[in-house]
Amino acid sequence: MRNIAWLAASFLCLGSAGWSQEVADSVAPESSVAGHFDSAAPIIQEALRAKANEQPVEAENWMVSAANPLAVAAGADVLRQGGSAADAMVAVQTVLGLVEPQSSGLGGGAFLVWYDAATDELTTLDGRETAPLAATPRLFQDDTGEPLGFFDAVVGGRSVGTPGTPALMEEAHRRWGRTPWPRLFAAGIELAEDGFRVSPRLAGLVARDAERLQRYSETAAYFLPGDVPLQAGDHLRNPAYAETLRALAAKGAEAFYAGPIAAEIVQTVQNAGGNPGVLSLIDLALYQVKERAPVCAEYRVYEVCGMGPPSSGALTVGQILGMLDGYDLSATGPEAAESWRLIGDASRLAFADRGRFMADSDFVPVPEAGLVDPVYLAERGKLLNGETALEHVEPGQPKFDHALNWADDEAIELPSTSHISIVDAYGNVLSMTTTIENAFGSRLMVRGFLLNNELTDFSFRTHRDGVPIANRLEPGKRPRSSMSPTIVMKDGQPVLAIGSPGGSRIIGYVAKAIVAWADWGMDVQQAVAMPHLVNRFGTYDVEAGTEATTFSEPLSEIGFEVKERDLNSGLHVIEIGDGLKGGADPRREGIAIGE
Repeated sequence: MRNIAWLAASFLCLGSAGWSQEVADSVAPESSVAGHFDSAAPIIQEALRAKANEQPVEAENWMVSAANPLAVAAGADVLRQGGSAADAMVAVQTVLGLVEPQSSGLGGGAFLVWYDAATDELTTLDGRETAPLAATPRLFQDDTGEPLGFFDAVVGGRSVGTPGTPALMEEAHRRWGRTPWPRLFAAGIELAEDGFRVSPRLAGLVARDAERLQRYSETAAYFLPGDVPLQAGDHLRNPAYAETLRALAAKGAEAFYAGPIAAEIVQTVQNAGGNPGVLSLIDLALYQVKERAPVCAEYRVYEVCGMGPPSSGALTVGQILGMLDGYDLSATGPEAAESWRLIGDASRLAFADRGRFMADSDFVPVPEAGLVDPVYLAERGKLLNGETALEHVEPGQPKFDHALNWADDEAIELPSTSHISIVDAYGNVLSMTTTIENAFGSRLMVRGFLLNNELTDFSFRTHRDGVPIANRLEPGKRPRSSMSPTIVMKDGQPVLAIGSPGGSRIIGYVAKAIVAWADWGMDVQQAVAMPHLVNRFGTYDVEAGTEATTFSEPLSEIGFEVKERDLNSGLHVIEIGDGLKGGADPRREGIAIGE
């Protein structure tokens, strides 16, 4: 199967701003392609052209949309051979961890939302990282009790939580897989052994982070060979990663959580010079994926469903949409500042509740039902009855049978992460957001993959004025996340699978794209490509260099503080109807393909 070299060469000209028509035209159907990606070549060409022309990809039977063409091609090959969406996810994730290692991988965690066509049931699986048992609430504080600087905490072993992605991959395959487990690693192993071309996006991120990447020898040797950052077009091999994948293929997730791989993870974390961590073999041995109840919120004729705590994604997206449900956004439209006033202040109100109430529900009682109660959201929505930005935003008082005496959080989430949407030929739908947190995670590399820095998603402070913070660090706890893998339902059937990377802005990206699709009649490619306007904590972030900047002055005039900045989402979405329509965010390298 000597096909990877051709595919890697075909994708040499990837650009962070999207695919050019020149790139699309370069992938010719008549190209000589060996092995199991033969039949994918025309579909990849179609996907590239559709993205360049800002059109959705259409298919009848199955579809996959993810952040890199090599990963999408691997998943498509699995679906083409009769595999399920769970099978395809494993193939996609293993390749993503190789070709965009800064965003996700075996050393991280993920949340998965699954619609089962045979049972009409939604299932959510929590593969979030856990805090080591030896971690204390003051892990990210200095000797005086003050919070550490963010990157002082991130780089090294201190920030590493117990990875959950390998266990989640195995659990999803155990429940819903159809393809033999070892086959799902073939593309990742071949790419790692034979090599792939470094994309401009990866090269640019390596150059920007070179100082931190050079702190640890194994990481520096891979990303800065000869002390020179990887360049776009470099041919990069990762034989250590191929061996790790072989171990997983042969022995399952046990090969990761026990034995030599686990021992090397622990040794690397505990001996990280300058910033060691406390992860242990016991933490790895005890790790479990957890099934959680889906969180669903009403919006128009839809139910918007996703992952509950420790994710804040479904609750906060649901709150934003629930508060907007009483306003006719289709009448005001995307060109009106009034629409963005409503969306921005609904988001601020939802983020106020998020910072007060949302955390790992195994450790903190979370008023999940109260937070998305339509009556509560309608009352919160009345606060939007004005013409100017809200002067002050405070958390609400959702119904709950516990005390709600929590202090506001101040956790930092910086953009990274990746999202995968898949529909298989059996009608199953998968939406999974996967991450190692900050770009390049802890900057610690083990056996070809990077380790996460997810523990820095906890609040560095434990209390404020004597009142505890719900998202404080505790042994075994899972840090709160903004990842928002979402399946939108109508009349009990899935109609949209969507999600994005982007730190805490993920919530705004997903909510805005759903509004664009549901209220403004945009197709899925238009919805993901639409310029961003996001408000979380008061400042309205407006995507620089886009038409969104035309709202900067009107939003300022009605009372918002506005900042124009790059907003690098990675929305990947599939609409399910008479057929399938897929969209891929032009801000990243991904595509959607299907048959």
